[in-house]
Amino acid sequence: MGEAITLRIDGREVSAKNGATILEAAREAGIEIPALCYHHKTRPYGACRICSVEAEKDGKVKVVASCGYPAEPGLVVRTRSPRIDRIRRAVIELVAPQAMLDGDFGGDLKKLADEYGADIHRFE
Repeated sequence: MGEAITLRIDGREVSAKNGATILEAAREAGIEIPALCYHHKTRPYGACRICSVEAEKDGKVKVVASCGYPAEPGLVVRTRSPRIDRIRRAVIELVAPQAMLDGDFGGDLKKLADEYGADIHRFE
């Protein structure tokens, strides 16, 4: 990791270590992004997509998994938008049946479901 870089997350200028992911940069700055694969019972690997954010660089916006996407100088990140909320709601509904088997993990998921208006029983 080396020198620091600067990016914008939710309108805030954020400094991050070179080599950090968007998720790491956000957490270091006190900005919350939900991430199921960062749960203590799993390994971070970027597959759940609950940590998706909009990343804008040079006028191009794409949805990326913040746990695996590198923070870059000049990157503009939005952690909430109607598009991101729809993605998170869908992910929560898809993983809920399996995740609810574990009470602790399920509690975390229930909180996210409430926040995003997800029906955790949709695919039971």
